Parts: sequence; structure tokens; C-alpha cells
Amino acid sequence: MSDTRFGGFIATMIGPKLRWRQYQARVRQLPPNYRTAVEAIQRHMMHFVPTDAESDASRFENLASLFEQAAADGTPIREIVGNHPVQFVEAFVHDYSDGGYVPARARKQLTDAIVRAAGEATGKEAKAA
Repeated sequence: MSDTRFGGFIATMIGPKLRWRQYQARVRQLPPNYRTAVEAIQRHMMHFVPTDAESDASRFENLASLFEQAAADGTPIREIVGNHPVQFVEAFVHDYSDGGYVPARARKQLTDAIVRAAGEATGKEAKAA
């Protein structure tokens, strides 16, 4: 294998892993309530949205960017995801995939996680740190 082909192979194998680690580091830097919301959305997308390595990386990076900007602006989580988080995710991933089947249980898990992240279970939203 030539050095050029070998380098391309290494980039193909390491590139997505590096992007994933960078994404995870960005999410860890978010205020706790925003991080909780992103992690719930991430879980939902990983289980119920068709995957493609390149579009997955872009999708997650854009998700992190959206929540980083929202946290910086102090935008409440409900202003980001609205009252129907499943619809938010489906609209968000629309440009990255051909869609997918999302069972009712998964929709409820996502909705419940956003309620907790938005502080609605206690009656007040956690503030961005």
C-alpha cells in the first residue's frame, strides 16, 4: 500500500472518531440543562434515525453548535425544541437522512427528558451557567 493510500485509509478510520470525540468534548462544556437536552436528543437520534458516518458527524456537530449558541444567548430550551421535541428532532434530521421509524416509547422518552432539562418537572427552568 502506498503512503498516500495508507494516509487516506488512516484518515477514513480516525476522522469520524476524532470528530465524535470533539463533539463529545463540546457537549461536556455545555451548562448542565443544555447538556441533558443534547444528550437526550443524541440518544434519540442514535437509536431511531438512519445512520451515515459523514452526515452523522455533521448532524451532531450542528446540534452542538445550536445548543452552544443557545446557551451563550441564554435561550430557554423550550425556545429551541418547542413543545414537541420529537417533531424538533424529525425536522432537525430531515436534511441529514431519509427519515426513519420512531416508536411511541422513544418519542415519550425524548419528550420526558426535555421536560426534565427544561426544568418543567420542578416548575422552573435551570439557568445557563
